[in-house]
Amino acid sequence: MITSEQREALRGWLAGRLPEGLFEALVDVTVDREEITVVGRIPAPAVGAEASAVEREAALDGRIAEFRERTREDRVAVAREAEHRFGRKVSWGVECGGRRAMYTTVSVPVMTRLRQPERQVLDTLVAGGVARSRSEALAWCVRLVLGNTDTWLGDLRDSLEHVQRVRAQGPDRDTSASGGGD
Repeated sequence: MITSEQREALRGWLAGRLPEGLFEALVDVTVDREEITVVGRIPAPAVGAEASAVEREAALDGRIAEFRERTREDRVAVAREAEHRFGRKVSWGVECGGRRAMYTTVSVPVMTRLRQPERQVLDTLVAGGVARSRSEALAWCVRLVLGNTDTWLGDLRDSLEHVQRVRAQGPDRDTSASGGGD
């Protein structure tokens, strides 16, 4: 985890380094041990009042794709400098018309692939002394869920057993013993 001072320094560096007008506003800068995630707001496309919901969604898709392509070189240049300066990969995303779209994000193996918000939970447990490592923090989380949801997990297991029984009776069951098949 990084200190609030380091986070402020990173956010300040980005605010100063991002090309003028790249974003309407720098919405979010999130950091963990591997990744810096930068999210900025871009203007929503102008669509008429008569536009359908499908047309509005398509316009947002188009604006987000256009922004991604048009700003690629600038974003790559900033990312290279930030990665060198701060020792972390940089991921990008935008908010446009109330939608958040992430372009590139780091997925780090921790017994499974976790995104940044999940890794931050584990890092907080490590920093707080609850666990010595991310793996131990993940195990702690699993035990916490298990301890607080025994009934729900039991119901889920029962449901899965029922699904297995139904599957065994389905068309893909072994028919060679009954003389069926080709």
